[in-house]
Amino acid sequence: MGKSIPQYLGQLDIRKSVVSLATGAGAIYLLYKAIKAGIKCKPPLCTNSPICIARLAVERERHGRDSGELRRLLNSLECKQDEYAKSMILHSITRCVYLLEAEASACTTDDIVLLGYMLDDKDNSVKTQALNTLKAFSGIRKFRLKIQEHSIKVLELISTIWDTELHIAGLRLLNNLPLPDYVHPQLRRVMPALMEILQSDYILAQVQAVRLLSYLAQKNDLLYDILNCQVHSNFLNLLQPTQPGSLLYEVLVFAERLSEGRNAPHYRVVKWHYNEQSLHESLFGEESRLADRLLALVIHPEEDVQIQACKVIVSLQYPQDLRSRPSSCQPSRSYFKNTE
Repeated sequence: MGKSIPQYLGQLDIRKSVVSLATGAGAIYLLYKAIKAGIKCKPPLCTNSPICIARLAVERERHGRDSGELRRLLNSLECKQDEYAKSMILHSITRCVYLLEAEASACTTDDIVLLGYMLDDKDNSVKTQALNTLKAFSGIRKFRLKIQEHSIKVLELISTIWDTELHIAGLRLLNNLPLPDYVHPQLRRVMPALMEILQSDYILAQVQAVRLLSYLAQKNDLLYDILNCQVHSNFLNLLQPTQPGSLLYEVLVFAERLSEGRNAPHYRVVKWHYNEQSLHESLFGEESRLADRLLALVIHPEEDVQIQACKVIVSLQYPQDLRSRPSSCQPSRSYFKNTE
């Protein structure tokens, strides 16, 4: 009060100038902080971490240059390393094989032999990483036969070591290879272990185990061994609707293969005998509850499961040879004879 208008406006201009200066100083300070933080947060120079190695190697291959990283890693395996170092080196090799196709294809069977030696390591994590690396190399055609030579060793590891990660790695490798006939005797010996893995509570291992069993169920000389393999009394819990869809689907494929195999003409001409706790009795015996499980899965939310459940029902209704001749098709003894 009592101030003239010019005096009041002059004082207002001074205040504006002060605010402007303060705001400008604040902005400069914030800018300084941002630049400083940016300098501190700049990406580190490349280290020996697997991610950094992979980025460098991929960049080099993109420009048509061999990074040499895969060869360096393989050579380092021949040096004395502790278990952790070996495991990390194998992990990095696996990455490189998937990312650097040209460098991986340039490797030799001697490299596969070296990786095979790692399966005898005393540390399970090294064995597991070696299995993963062999799986990566198995995608390259020229190495498949050499990797096949390790099939018996892989089956031995799966059946003698109870380690979920090892089981998953080993089974993934086996599922990526055609298994030669000379492996069948070993497969018979490890059948109980495969069945135990299938009935475990580890979904990834279960899925890999049942995929392998489904493949083996198509081998005439192994079908009886699978069907007569002992299982737990609650085996059909694997077909509960609450199970993950991925597992349900694979178990249903397995059941269909078994059903088709046991109904094949060459199998039916022999009178087979099964033990009371066998897979055959659990699925196809007089007291089996398979029909109930299948009917519940026909209305499962996942379409793949629905369709596969219907396929199993059809395979139980009609033997394989009759299904190929629809004009003369007659229903066999069926678990669904009283069901629409």
